[in-house]
Amino acid sequence: MFEEKTSIGKKLREALKPTPLRKRITLSLSTMKIQLKRLDNTLRQLEQRDKRLYDRCVKAFHEKNQAMAAMYANECAEIRKIAKMTLASQLALERVALRLETIREFGDIAYGMNAAAKVVNMIKDNLQNIIPEVSMKLEEVNDSLQSMILEVGEATESTLSMEASSEEAEKILAEANTLAEQKLRDAFPELPAVSAEEPGAKAAER
Repeated sequence: MFEEKTSIGKKLREALKPTPLRKRITLSLSTMKIQLKRLDNTLRQLEQRDKRLYDRCVKAFHEKNQAMAAMYANECAEIRKIAKMTLASQLALERVALRLETIREFGDIAYGMNAAAKVVNMIKDNLQNIIPEVSMKLEEVNDSLQSMILEVGEATESTLSMEASSEEAEKILAEANTLAEQKLRDAFPELPAVSAEEPGAKAAER
């Protein structure tokens, strides 16, 4: 048993020398951190637009213009949906970045690499229609991670647990979504309760 573990460790060290995998992890991390900045910039833009529309919504509400208030409120709601997905993606990617840094520092490629790749892949799909340029870069990161997973599997003559990694990936995303909801609840003011129905519409129908 001890000899088997030693053999696997030796093969891993040989696979890492002259640390081509570590360099690729560093490149993936660099790409991810750039995308994290892009997500942060997108969040700032969404917050600014939400504030402008929220102010217009409140103004229309106080002016008894329910139709305009409802229009602005609906747009704010859509912006907040995008903001939630963007923030959740950012939080999940930060977790992945920490995982990759741990893998890079300690050389344990098998540790959580599958889960990290699955999270990146899911986020890539989520952002495809929202921030396509980030999605494209994450696809490159995912391809690189998948390649490393295959190489490590060959080096250790073992397969990494797909089921366990899927569960961990789902858990990371679920936690990111929950945290994003909490953060956005604090960041965005509550929208006025408005209706698109014009005053006197019912009377006109009669």
